[in-house]
Amino acid sequence: MLYAIISQDIDNSLELRKSARPAHIERLQQLRDEGRLVLAGPHPAIDHTDPGEAGFTGSLVVAEFDSLELAQQWADDDPYVAGGVYERVIVKPFKKVLP
Repeated sequence: MLYAIISQDIDNSLELRKSARPAHIERLQQLRDEGRLVLAGPHPAIDHTDPGEAGFTGSLVVAEFDSLELAQQWADDDPYVAGGVYERVIVKPFKKVLP
């Protein structure tokens, strides 16, 4: 089943994001290589694809896991969690309808 992992950053998270990003991206690439990643990306803090120093306010990952518990465990183990980037993470079942 698909799950949406919706994360909210702490204020002024950009430097923490930069530090933890390589390990965060590595885990996402692993999901991609396993054919389980639907989409992933950050929410820019401003209405621009490259927010620069404004940074980001959170992230969205939609991926396939065998259960809600496994999706939550994967989210809990994210380097952005360990690195203090995320203030809050919500994991929910997701039903893809379109496209």
